[in-house]
Amino acid sequence: MNKINLNGKKILVTGGAGFIGSNLVKRLFKDTKESTIVNIDNMNDYYDVSLKESRLKELEALKPEGCNYHFVKGDLADKALIDKLFDDYKFDVVVNLAAQAGVRYSITNPDAYIMSNMIGFYNILEACRHHPVQHLVYASSSSVYGGNKKVPFSTDDRVDNPVSLYAATKKSNELFAHCYSKLYDIPSTGLRFFTVYGPAGRPDMAYFGFTNKLLKGETIQIFNYGNCRRDFTYVDDIVEGIVRVMQGAPERKKGEDGLPIPPYAVYNIGGGQPENLLDFVTILQEELVRAGVLPQDFDFEAHKQLVPMQPGDVPTTYADATALERDYGFTPKITLREGLRHFAEWYKTYYNPA
Repeated sequence: MNKINLNGKKILVTGGAGFIGSNLVKRLFKDTKESTIVNIDNMNDYYDVSLKESRLKELEALKPEGCNYHFVKGDLADKALIDKLFDDYKFDVVVNLAAQAGVRYSITNPDAYIMSNMIGFYNILEACRHHPVQHLVYASSSSVYGGNKKVPFSTDDRVDNPVSLYAATKKSNELFAHCYSKLYDIPSTGLRFFTVYGPAGRPDMAYFGFTNKLLKGETIQIFNYGNCRRDFTYVDDIVEGIVRVMQGAPERKKGEDGLPIPPYAVYNIGGGQPENLLDFVTILQEELVRAGVLPQDFDFEAHKQLVPMQPGDVPTTYADATALERDYGFTPKITLREGLRHFAEWYKTYYNPA
């Protein structure tokens, strides 16, 4: 592994107004000195733009002195813009977190996924090819495991059966990155994230949507009659994993044929503790009451409905993250209750429900 000290580096974070991206930029503010951080995001309206704007506002407020930080509103699918950014900044490390997210949305809006996740990622790879970088780190997803029955999911498993277009685009990112690593010797690491949650997260995620609905007195639907298990991973654990991986790029090596062995790796980042959806909902309810988001006497049973599985969903996600522990000495540590407590407290402060 090639060790990279992030101090003084020029770092590009794509999707930096997003949930994981904004938390990563925050962490880089704390952890790096004299670095240049460029944050690009297209600020699309897939979910409430004011949430993205508030994340950006927080970043501006937290920006430390001496940190050269720039926000660029732009789209990865805009090749000329991406090329210009790489021309201007000569990035050392690129973290590609920009993507059209969501499994269900990909069924109704496929175009958005092709533009952002395929064309956008291709533009990043081309820019890394023409302006060589020390390390490209990019977000993949646990959804690439598709209908795999064997759990926990290991990066050694075959991932040839995606069950959504979103999953297919993420798998294609891994293939693109492998190809560019091989052809152009670009050190790249893909990270398969498992069900990320936390404060200021995405409103389309279950825990956020459930909270919004319960507040309005609506019924929440629990898929597969509650028999779903998810490897929930708190956002700070995800960011810790990203920062560690950024600092350790796959080494460039030559094979026996004298050609480059692709400096390419893929890791799972997941809690490794799959939680049953019904238990998850119970903890969420308890923490929402504790934080004062919902009243003490809220009748949860009257607001729960068990329904069948949705198209594109899988019953269980569960990460085998031993490779991350082996290579980077890190395993996610934040418990579901602790994470949901942080979310409930943030929700109370941000939305201030009576």
